[in-house]
Amino acid sequence: MSMFSPFPTFDMFSSPVPMSARSRIASRLTTGVLALALIGMAAPAHAQDSRRENAFTWSGTIPSGRQLFIKNINGGIDVERSSSGRVEVTAEKQWRRGNPEQVRIEQKRSGDNVVICALWNEESTCDEDGIRSRRSSRHSDRNDVSVHFTVRVPEGVRVNLSTVNGGIEVNGVTSEVVATTVNGSLRARSAGGPVRATTVNGSIYVAMGSVGSAEELEYTTVNGAITIELPDNFGAQFDLSTVNGRVNTDFPITVSGTLSSRRLRGTVGNGHTRLRASTVNGAITLRRLN
Repeated sequence: MSMFSPFPTFDMFSSPVPMSARSRIASRLTTGVLALALIGMAAPAHAQDSRRENAFTWSGTIPSGRQLFIKNINGGIDVERSSSGRVEVTAEKQWRRGNPEQVRIEQKRSGDNVVICALWNEESTCDEDGIRSRRSSRHSDRNDVSVHFTVRVPEGVRVNLSTVNGGIEVNGVTSEVVATTVNGSLRARSAGGPVRATTVNGSIYVAMGSVGSAEELEYTTVNGAITIELPDNFGAQFDLSTVNGRVNTDFPITVSGTLSSRRLRGTVGNGHTRLRASTVNGAITLRRLN
């Protein structure tokens, strides 16, 4: 009889769907509980006797405006701008006592998009919506292999990044960024498109040169601060809230409702974009982009 593995379908790996900040936090907490069950099995190896190998390399083209999806479970993702005009992806495995051969990296085309996934058992599948897996009788729950992705993307290519145990860092890209993790911090700078970011245990820092035509932006964590840098001409309806922390802003916001150091609702500029940010333990700061 087949049994479900600890790697269920992670809905959080799909592009964000607008919902309230509180609902999103509740969803992330549920996912976080599942992720904690994986840590004993798949904790990144940091001991001196850990081993590494370059496990995957891919280079190709993606049309401007289309997406590169990176789906991971245990390990971080770093993204920077490519100067070659091509998308370049490498993945390094690290482990101490696990079996790296049980973890495979797959790449596939989905129309003009490209999906690259790290999969921890032979029955796992992956697409733009996320990783799906059923337990294999030959799969070890003590496999501590982690996979670290390094990605370079040219101008105009959008990136959709997700992992469970690991941080995500994006620098110098020019288009849309979607970044999701559970146990890790998120840092993303885009000179062009909007940035969306969600974690549970970690801080969030995003900087956007433009939000384009985005109507909805959301940033949520439970344990961590949120810092958002925006251009001077940015216009939005803000809803910012924290439980243990303060809300700070460089922008002249027209306040709606009661003014509070922990909750700020209001409008700046034309109010076109709805921007929500929510944390439990940490400050929320809006800054003018330098």
